[in-house]
Amino acid sequence: MKQVKKIAIALVLFVAATSFVNAQSKVAHIDVQQLLSDMPEMKAAQSELKKLSETLQADIQGAMTELRNKFTQYNSEAANMSKEENDKRAAELQGHEKTIGEAQQNAQQEIQKKQAELFAPISDKAKAAIEKVAAAQGYDYVIDAQAGGGLIVAKGKDLLAEVKQELGF
Repeated sequence: MKQVKKIAIALVLFVAATSFVNAQSKVAHIDVQQLLSDMPEMKAAQSELKKLSETLQADIQGAMTELRNKFTQYNSEAANMSKEENDKRAAELQGHEKTIGEAQQNAQQEIQKKQAELFAPISDKAKAAIEKVAAAQGYDYVIDAQAGGGLIVAKGKDLLAEVKQELGF
């Protein structure tokens, strides 16, 4: 009877020990923002986004310059015009201001849409590479090591170099 008890206790301890060993997961970390900013595709996307932004900004600046010129012209001619004509011109200037405001909002929306369109495939590619490297090295969890991202201590394996190698840069 004592031997059965010893075997049962040994069996329970064995199961508990293997459960404890299996419960320990391998954890690694990577600074995803650093990875994305180092990717050549991201640099090209940012360059394209900058060109679009500059083009839209130049159009808006041109419209604002035109508005300022009209305002200056209308101000200098206001003394020689009738009240009705001055009111008509003031309404015209307000219409131009409104149009410029709408153009600025549309430009911002267009930039955000283009950013999402350009960055999504890059982000997906980075995520796939992180998953591949983590799986190849047997990591169960990969934590984003971005400052303020919740990671307090980074003593685990940093996968940045391996993921960059996987991506070919």
